[in-house]
Amino acid sequence: MSSYLNVSSGPHTRSRLSTGNVMRDVCISLVPAAAVGVWHFGVRALIIIIASIATAVLTELVFDLITKRGATYKDGSAVVTGLLLALCLSPCVPIYIPILGSLFAILFVKCFFGGLGKNFMNPALAGRCFLLISFSSTMTNYQYTDAVSSATPLVSLLDGKTVNLTTMFLGSGDATGVIGCSIGALLIGGLYLLLIDAITWEIPVSALVVFSLFIGLFGGHGFDPMYILANLLGGGIVMGAFFMATDPVTSPVTSVGQLIYGAAVGVLAGVFRVFATAADSVSYAIIIANLLTPLLDTYVVPLPYGLRKNANAGKAGSSSALTPKMFMPAVRLTVITLLAGLGLAGVFNLTKNTIEAQKEAKKRASYLEVLPEAVDVKASDELTAAVEALAGGVYGTDFGKAYINDAIIGVDESGNEVGYVVNASSGDGFDGKISLSVGVNKDGAVQAIAFTELNETAGMGMRCDEPEFKDQFAGKAVESFVLNKAGGSTEDFEIDSVSGASISSGAVVNAVNAALDFLHKNS
Repeated sequence: MSSYLNVSSGPHTRSRLSTGNVMRDVCISLVPAAAVGVWHFGVRALIIIIASIATAVLTELVFDLITKRGATYKDGSAVVTGLLLALCLSPCVPIYIPILGSLFAILFVKCFFGGLGKNFMNPALAGRCFLLISFSSTMTNYQYTDAVSSATPLVSLLDGKTVNLTTMFLGSGDATGVIGCSIGALLIGGLYLLLIDAITWEIPVSALVVFSLFIGLFGGHGFDPMYILANLLGGGIVMGAFFMATDPVTSPVTSVGQLIYGAAVGVLAGVFRVFATAADSVSYAIIIANLLTPLLDTYVVPLPYGLRKNANAGKAGSSSALTPKMFMPAVRLTVITLLAGLGLAGVFNLTKNTIEAQKEAKKRASYLEVLPEAVDVKASDELTAAVEALAGGVYGTDFGKAYINDAIIGVDESGNEVGYVVNASSGDGFDGKISLSVGVNKDGAVQAIAFTELNETAGMGMRCDEPEFKDQFAGKAVESFVLNKAGGSTEDFEIDSVSGASISSGAVVNAVNAALDFLHKNS
């Protein structure tokens, strides 16, 4: 072989690495998680994966044909976006969910911004956030079979219940959640990407470490290893750290920038996990951190070899002359934001007990409201044991996503039992969960219902809290109620729907029926 160097003008081919090769490696790394998801959840999960990938590829193909910009769909990035989005979905979502999510991710987040390399946030995560905002109730439905239905392990954990760490790690047994719920499979894929240098360690390590520290400091359980580990295994933080946050287009290019970026993901995910209402908010944490990437790439850069720090300082038009003017306000704003966040967190911790006490007082007031003959309530060992035996899972198979939260006995001034109160919830509301208390006297007749949580659409679903609707249940001694969407009910068991709010009305009826069934079986 000749020892002479071949010198030629640029451009030069420096590596065999291509976009297609990178996307192929990412797809390979996701195969274990996809395989476990299909094995655990069945053919339904496979259909969702296929639909998501096919929609992503087809959307980019059609856009390429319309804009005549070449066959960019062949680089494999659309396949990765569709696969990642599918793994972030529940196995029981309707088929239109992955289709709409992939369409939004590819068309609005990727293609409309110029294609691969020009999108400002991760397309798969943007698609998932779009679905969470637009179809919140559908996206949080985890009833993937008639027999297996419960809250996700993370929701159970945050509700104070115990979780099975082995099941969460393997994504097997009674595990619920998204298709890509096997942490073990995700770690295999993540380690594969690290070993082949497709990603670097800075982002996943800093994100997971900072997230763990945040949970230990503000999670309310101290640095309990089992509690921190359970939070790491649930809620998508592992998938986000290895596969979403490391997207080379939307993450910083420097090592220091990646560490800061990963730490931002960890802090934001921790804030949302501890203080927000949605348990799984890693998606929001990452797309917010994506917006920091241009700032990090501008200011967190290595000094070129041989360049003096102040060589261009003060020169007109030099970027370094503008740096102090732009950088210091950003620092001040960041410090103010952090201080405000810490202040809010401190206020929350100081008022948490008061808030809980107010919630308990509201619940007790609703108990007495639905059982007028009672002057006080008391716990029942039998009813309490029956509620605990449900372990927070969906009650029965005939009441939709209904849950039994509490059951107590009402007593009069002499301490005599006058009836029962059951607090039940339904996850089938139009805008989320509906919780209510149902009062039933000793003869089995419903006395009244009162809502403890109702966040339906104003002027529609919120009308369920009006006497015209609630009073239909009063004085009825029936096995169960039936929703009459047409109105004009004549039978005791029929409940007229609120006009224009049949979904909310149906959720209320399901919750009341679940409460009645629970009492019939346990009182």
